[in-house]
Amino acid sequence: MHLYRTHNCGALRRDYEGKTARLSGWVHRKRDHGQLLFVDLRDHFGVTQCVIDVASPLFKQADALKLESVVTVTGKVVRRSPETVNPKLPTGEVELQIAELAVQSDAEPLPFPVNAEAEYPEDMRLKYRFLDLRRESVHANIVLRAHVIASIRRRMIEAGFTEFQTPILTASSPEGARDYLVPSRLHPGTFYALPQAPQQFKQLLMVAGFDRYFQIAPCFRDEASRADRSPGEFYQLDFEMSFVTQDDVFAAIEPVLAGVFEEFAKGRAVTKPPFRHIAYDEALQKYGTDKPDLRNPIIMSDVTEIFRGSGFKLFAGIVSKDPAARIWAIPAPGGGNRAFCDRMNSWAQGEGQPGMGYIFFRGAEGAGPIATNLGPERTESLRMQLGLKDGDAVFFVAGQPAIFRPFAAAARLKLGRDLNLTRDGVFEFCWIVDFPMYERNEETGKIEFSHNPFSMPQGGLAALENQDPLTIKAFQYDIVCNGVELSSGAIRNHRPDIMYKAFAIAGYSAADVESRFGGMLNAFKFGAPPHGGSAPGIDRIVMLLADTPNIREVVAFPMNQQAEDLLMQAPAPVPPERLRELHIRVVLPPEKEPKKPG
Repeated sequence: MHLYRTHNCGALRRDYEGKTARLSGWVHRKRDHGQLLFVDLRDHFGVTQCVIDVASPLFKQADALKLESVVTVTGKVVRRSPETVNPKLPTGEVELQIAELAVQSDAEPLPFPVNAEAEYPEDMRLKYRFLDLRRESVHANIVLRAHVIASIRRRMIEAGFTEFQTPILTASSPEGARDYLVPSRLHPGTFYALPQAPQQFKQLLMVAGFDRYFQIAPCFRDEASRADRSPGEFYQLDFEMSFVTQDDVFAAIEPVLAGVFEEFAKGRAVTKPPFRHIAYDEALQKYGTDKPDLRNPIIMSDVTEIFRGSGFKLFAGIVSKDPAARIWAIPAPGGGNRAFCDRMNSWAQGEGQPGMGYIFFRGAEGAGPIATNLGPERTESLRMQLGLKDGDAVFFVAGQPAIFRPFAAAARLKLGRDLNLTRDGVFEFCWIVDFPMYERNEETGKIEFSHNPFSMPQGGLAALENQDPLTIKAFQYDIVCNGVELSSGAIRNHRPDIMYKAFAIAGYSAADVESRFGGMLNAFKFGAPPHGGSAPGIDRIVMLLADTPNIREVVAFPMNQQAEDLLMQAPAPVPPERLRELHIRVVLPPEKEPKKPG
């Protein structure tokens, strides 16, 4: 018999009855029933109930076991009586009668229980992450992550992609976030950077002729944490394809993503390919965001002309004074009563807004101050345009869309939730396409890249030479699921002449381009295929499948929101001799002076 186990703790069934088995695992729970002591033993695979009689010479040792101690038990497998069967456990029809007991590792008192799913402070959970990972839900999330990655890898290989690894120590990248820098000991005063993404390397692989590349790529960005983004590092399904159009990229990755989600959806519906395409400008108008949650059916509309010159002087005045001002309507099907509308108005005030105007409909007539001042003819025109009926309402936001759009998007989501319009149990995918190539920096007035500087402009060189830069669209696209951006991607700019011109519009000289992107630019001069790709985020995919809003729940050893690893106590100072080896002197920021009293 094996020293530690003949079976794992999720394996025993009724057909093992009468056989001797040996199990090893953690003491999950203990229950003293007087003459009998029950010990639930847990390992990676499951839980098995073990039992020992008070008459056993091992009873005292078993009774002294501490929770989370690691033990090995040997004994006969017996069937439970019908009234004690646990249908929630795969092993619930049997138990193991303890005949031998060996303590492999005694556990000290726990900082928090492992056998409960209660909420505990996140800093405590991360400090003792090895314990937190023993909890059923977190453990299941990490196993899910492993299975998702395995499924993605299999599907990508079946789709004709080849897996390559790209460097971790590299040069600084123009991705937009801050790099993590690594000092070079051999080359004093110089630094490597950890890759924000394998962007340039995967494009170089296309230039090298490998045609279809992918990897489960680690990426490093020195940026703030969010619920859906880990500070420090994250993983993405990075892929690139040669001789492809935008639609070819979509056709390649949609079956992979849909297949993975269907495999792990547990009955939830998944959008079937081909996924819907929504232009960037359309997404901003209808949903207030380029990451729309399509489970929510509410679509916003521009109703500026209905209010222009109307009797509702507030909105009429806004649009007459500011040519950029617009009035947007947010329908609220089923929200047509004053109590609900007043609650939304109070919510808006809590969000820092002056309030939220509304009309609600009784029969065919609109009610509320806006309807009274707008007049019956314009109110009816509004109702017809929005397709509203008795019992519905509509809310309004006014001003410049660039300013009010985030609030409008939040209001749309709240209405969808509060009116039970947002569907649960579905994964709604879409592509956001036709991103603007450039945008104007409001502070400096300069033209800047709005998304990815390596994207091919729609219309190519002719568009760059002849169009207003702010009207040029790019072959850039995002894939979005349930309001979560899974990735950005693009058809790449593979021609040096187009690249020089694209960067010149954004204020870069030819020398700037050559110094910053010389490696890739030089490669393009020796024959580069048209190519494109994307990089869906692994962490976000698993977060959606696990139905958790916090990405740290699906990462085995995440940092906290301050980018600290509380388990390994990083970042940490290093000894002076190491700094001397690296030719580095630490210059700390001056401490803030304490406030003077009075």
